[in-house]
Amino acid sequence: DANLTGQGMGFAKAAELNGYAGPKHVLEMAGELALSDEQRARTQALFDSMQTKAVELGRQLVDEERKLDRLFASATVTQHSLEESVKRIGSLQADVRAAHLDAHLEQARILTPHQRALYLQLRGYDTPAAHHAH
Repeated sequence: DANLTGQGMGFAKAAELNGYAGPKHVLEMAGELALSDEQRARTQALFDSMQTKAVELGRQLVDEERKLDRLFASATVTQHSLEESVKRIGSLQADVRAAHLDAHLEQARILTPHQRALYLQLRGYDTPAAHHAH
């Protein structure tokens, strides 16, 4: 389950398409981007921090989904309990997305403008049609 592994699941596409690189891809492309040792270390720390946060939130999200399932399975679901459960799930989904987007924002501060432009190019996002194709 992508929730449990803290994977992005497209949560950060808006950031990606606009040149806000994610730490995972930056680490994968460290050579092409000619990251300095400091940039590599900061990016790794950012990735680890985001991963920890996303995995924990993902675990909570899976737990809330199971609780919702149990409400229906046990036939104890009410309008109120359903509303509360869905709100908790929605809030956690927003937190997961924010964790990923925050990492993209922080990553942009680590890279130089040249590296950001190069990243877009290497990912194939620098063409006018890219915004519509992805």
